[in-house]
Amino acid sequence: MPENTAPISVAPQRSLRLGVAGPVGTGKSSLIATICRALAGEIRIGVITNDIYTDEDARFLRSAGVLEPERIRAVETGACPHTAIRDDVTANLAAVEELEADFDPLDLVLVESGGDNLTATFSPALVDAQIFVLDVAGGGDVARKGGPGIGRADLLVVNKVDLAPHVGVDVELMLADAAEAREGGPVLGVSRHQEDTVAALRGWVLEILAAHTAGTHAPQDPGPMAPHFHAEDEDHPHEHDHPHDHPHEHEHEHVHAG
Repeated sequence: MPENTAPISVAPQRSLRLGVAGPVGTGKSSLIATICRALAGEIRIGVITNDIYTDEDARFLRSAGVLEPERIRAVETGACPHTAIRDDVTANLAAVEELEADFDPLDLVLVESGGDNLTATFSPALVDAQIFVLDVAGGGDVARKGGPGIGRADLLVVNKVDLAPHVGVDVELMLADAAEAREGGPVLGVSRHQEDTVAALRGWVLEILAAHTAGTHAPQDPGPMAPHFHAEDEDHPHEHDHPHDHPHEHEHEHVHAG
């Protein structure tokens, strides 16, 4: 073998890429922290967070001490949260691949969406599976309202179930409504303070990881985000002939909080 022969480059191991989406305040970051605490002793994990103009979610997770700080990285999207997880996933995909290369091998990379509404979904070009997160404080009727995230994510989590008595929500009814909206798809009620719910979440993640490793899990496209409009359009419905289109997919009209 010639002395100047370059070493063979080996591609980093391809992790299971698991997206976590849901409205603002539903506890996406705390759910990721819970997953990391439950599994960091068994598997190798990295995290990518998304915020519009800050790295606040990444700083929260680093301060929680759930992983080595270097394994938690932030993407500042500079645009509507769903843009970076559905319309143009370039920045997130680059961040995931860089993390996989730097900490090869990783078993799991969790990708947290910035807080969006009930229509947010990940592109299957970015993640292999996705969790959609609701919480009881958002109201017991939210689960039955449906939408692509609620209906077709790989798992729906109803989070913070320990708070239900304080906000007047019937958790069992909310979970039943969620199961009906998902036509029997998996639904978990979760509280980081209730060990049995954390164990159920841990088991689901390990099941998806095992299927990914065995090559039997195929990423599913939840479909385009449903059309929705700016709040002012509801007050003046005839002033706009068309919803506010994004250049990539006409179905992706979005709501700005405010």
